[in-house]
Amino acid sequence: MSILIKNGRILTADSDFHGDLFIKGETIHSVGTQLDVQADQTIDASGMVVFPGGIDPHVHLDMPFMGTFSSDNYETGTLAALHGGTTMVIDFVLQTQGKSLYHALESWQGRSNGNCYGDYSFHMAVTDFNENTKKEISQMVEKEGITSFKTFMAYKGALMIDDGQMVDLMQEVKRQGGMVTVHATNGDMIDKLIAKHRAEGKLSPLYHWLSQPEITEAEASGRFADMAFYTGVPAYIVHLTCEGALNAVREATYRNQKVFVETCIQYLLLDASLYEQDPDGAKWVMSPPLRQKKDQEALWAGLNQGLIQIVATDHCPFKWEQKMMGRTDFSKIPNGHPAIENRMELLWSEGVETGKISANKYVEVTSTNPAKIFGMYPKKGSLAPGSDADLVIFDPNERHTLSAATHHMTVDYSAYEGWQVTGKCKTVLLRGKVAIDDGEVKIGKGYGEFVKRGKVGKVV
Repeated sequence: MSILIKNGRILTADSDFHGDLFIKGETIHSVGTQLDVQADQTIDASGMVVFPGGIDPHVHLDMPFMGTFSSDNYETGTLAALHGGTTMVIDFVLQTQGKSLYHALESWQGRSNGNCYGDYSFHMAVTDFNENTKKEISQMVEKEGITSFKTFMAYKGALMIDDGQMVDLMQEVKRQGGMVTVHATNGDMIDKLIAKHRAEGKLSPLYHWLSQPEITEAEASGRFADMAFYTGVPAYIVHLTCEGALNAVREATYRNQKVFVETCIQYLLLDASLYEQDPDGAKWVMSPPLRQKKDQEALWAGLNQGLIQIVATDHCPFKWEQKMMGRTDFSKIPNGHPAIENRMELLWSEGVETGKISANKYVEVTSTNPAKIFGMYPKKGSLAPGSDADLVIFDPNERHTLSAATHHMTVDYSAYEGWQVTGKCKTVLLRGKVAIDDGEVKIGKGYGEFVKRGKVGKVV
């Protein structure tokens, strides 16, 4: 099967021109102007932008949490992602303390295998680093193609590891050619503040935010950077939200250190004033929480300064009934936010259309950088001969409204209800097949493949 896409605005991280793109089988064959080829199917992309399919490196599908599961599974989550122009996601396998990494991997494979519409991969979250776990790191990298290892500096007793374990893990991951990523917040301080607020009867969603002040994230980000500097491991901070944490990364550059940083679409667009709505504030209970307007300004600047390399989602949806588990106690609200379908359109509308970032930067932070940082480039994240034909044909002028009534995520509210967006994903291709065309699904469940990733580098 071959497809010729003609007359589009071809947009990548480093180029922007009008031309054609020819696909043979699952990969891109050629890109140029006025290509003279015969194709089984021709798509006229006049007036459209053609860019690489989005890669969201931070999602939680079918994830067990607080006695329930996130409401999007691998079928619904990857399909919603495709509707929104994201052709690949990286999910997190969570080790159970006291059990092996392979025990966790098998559990996640049982939920994902054969169920995905879009392509996917895994990070391995290490919650119990010991001699047995240490032996599994090389197997994950060499055999399974899982080269990134998530750590938590919060959630003591469930996910958190101490600094000694962190350093030991970093040293082993460095030896094996992998990367350590982190949820960087000071868990002990947060737990103390949660207990204080609960004891005082302060139980509304507002106190979720007030239990995680900016300093808890800034301190942990700096501490993580210090440990990474000591060990020399490639290091990555997930869902960074605030000016203080970004400044900790900025300070690390003064000693010639590179720390990769991801923020999420919600931290660029939403702020903590939403927590003043009770009970609606529960919709935005996530960790770290939404921050202030000054933090949004810092994050947009961080993108343009190159301090932040990726915009992800931390997609972890829960239905309203699940959120109401914490109706009378903010600490019992399942943490998570639905955005896997909205990221690409929101960032174009609020970033490119407003002039906050360039169109090239948009591709860089939504697709190319995730592919490079996580060992998939140029197979993914590129519109070049030999790359997987994952791409979006995007109408930059179509205006539409985000709503739970029209989205495809399995959640009965939208974090962006009524948001007016300029730019619409019209046609999405995955490995050479039209997956979504004007809202119609053209592929079946199970077309998505697991992507084994290569060893990671220190510089993008």
